[in-house]
Amino acid sequence: MSPQPHAQPATPSPPAGQAAHALAARIDAALPQTQCTRCGYPDCAAYAQAIAFEGVPINQCPPGGAEGVARLAALTGQPVRPLSAEHGLEAPRTLAVIDENWCIGCTLCIKVCPTDAIVGANKRMHTVIEPHCTGCELCIPVCPVDCITLEPVSGQATGWAAWGPDLAAHARQRYAVHQARTALAAPEPLDEEEAAAPGDATVAPASTADTAAQARKAAIAAAMARARAQRAGTLR
Repeated sequence: MSPQPHAQPATPSPPAGQAAHALAARIDAALPQTQCTRCGYPDCAAYAQAIAFEGVPINQCPPGGAEGVARLAALTGQPVRPLSAEHGLEAPRTLAVIDENWCIGCTLCIKVCPTDAIVGANKRMHTVIEPHCTGCELCIPVCPVDCITLEPVSGQATGWAAWGPDLAAHARQRYAVHQARTALAAPEPLDEEEAAAPGDATVAPASTADTAAQARKAAIAAAMARARAQRAGTLR
């Protein structure tokens, strides 16, 4: 008889009810709290809930690295797997650095930072508050003039070796404050009567919002043009 192939270890079924909520909290506490979304979920808590309630794989957190996978395996009973390359690679912890000579003050990076680690004002230079930056990389793609870079700050240490519980706790607290602030700033949804009201009651706010958005786009485009012209002049 030919030898039978080794069976892959079975993934345990996720718990239900209060047990799943408790497991999700323990998983969230074992994540590095970068809120980077590379796992495919909007934040670390959402990924923790997906693992606890749906049994999604535990190898989708690049900042946690191999040690993070092992920690989650111990909590969930899922087998230890290599880190998913689809979601990213384990690497040293990084810090976002803004080249203040090229920053146009568009505030786009400020809006996406999950820990409010970037400060500045519209059309004014922005800067990163180093202790609050998680290296999440979310500010990189939104910068219209590519003036943000990521600098390694943990030497050769990667994954949890580059983080530690104190940094994770600080990042988690900063994200909680960010969520509370953005929730207060969000417009209240219309009730049924307001949503159903005809005429100018619904058209005017939308028109005002569209005008503001167009003005903002024009201002950013103009700032980008100035930045390109300035950069071209210095490169000659």
